[in-house]
Amino acid sequence: MKDVFFFLFFLGIWLVAYGVTTQGLLHPGEARLSWIFRRVFYRPYLQIFGQIPLNEIDAAFISTVNCTNDPISMVMDDLPPCINTYANWLVIVLLVVFLLVANILLVNLLIAMFSYTFSKVQGNSDIYWKFQRYNLIVEYHKYPALAPPFIILSHINLIIKRNIRKVSSVKRKHFMMDLSKLASSKLMTWEMVQKENYLVNREKLNRERDGERLKRTGQKVDNILKYMTDIREHERRLRILEEEVDYCTNALTWLVESLDQSDLIKSSRSPPRYTGSSIRKEIKP
Repeated sequence: MKDVFFFLFFLGIWLVAYGVTTQGLLHPGEARLSWIFRRVFYRPYLQIFGQIPLNEIDAAFISTVNCTNDPISMVMDDLPPCINTYANWLVIVLLVVFLLVANILLVNLLIAMFSYTFSKVQGNSDIYWKFQRYNLIVEYHKYPALAPPFIILSHINLIIKRNIRKVSSVKRKHFMMDLSKLASSKLMTWEMVQKENYLVNREKLNRERDGERLKRTGQKVDNILKYMTDIREHERRLRILEEEVDYCTNALTWLVESLDQSDLIKSSRSPPRYTGSSIRKEIKP
């Protein structure tokens, strides 16, 4: 019912908007209140189901016989007002848009809402059935076993047990209505464990979905592209460093060669120096 009211709300907005607009374009001088409401609400509603009056919309089918634009003649002679054909093309465009939205968009929206509601109710129907079955079992467990009119025997037996023999009820032990502190703590622990398992399974299902897979794949591709960009930047820097090292090596080689050549030139131009040993060798016969 909520889905139906939601659909009718949007349909009513489109229906009133289209009806008021067409009424203002086709019959701007209409003075009869009943006909205004009929054309605003009734005619657009019938157009949804395919009943389109072309003699009131299309200029090629509009007849100007037995119509008037005089308000007095409308009231005295009960003649309908003449249809305005000035903005007839706009009325056709509005009709196309109205039928497109009402018959296709809103109807498909209603079907989708019904499908979602049905799937949600169907998913929880097992839980509802278990609760209702438990309540039914508890309700019938309180009643005597015999059916009327033999139920009087069960009542007599119950009176004898409770009042004469003072036998306590055994049915109370079949269903545990109140939990002890130990049982309550165990139940809380069990609920926490089940909650964690549910969250883990839900996260696992989310990871296994195609969307999550595509998202993770996209993130991995982005990371790889980022790493490739960093590697290219490092390669560019290493190439620049290698070029600078080669330049420095060439400069040092050129400097060493220049120094060697300058030492050779200096040694060739300077006179020989005589030491003590060389003089003795020359003096000996």
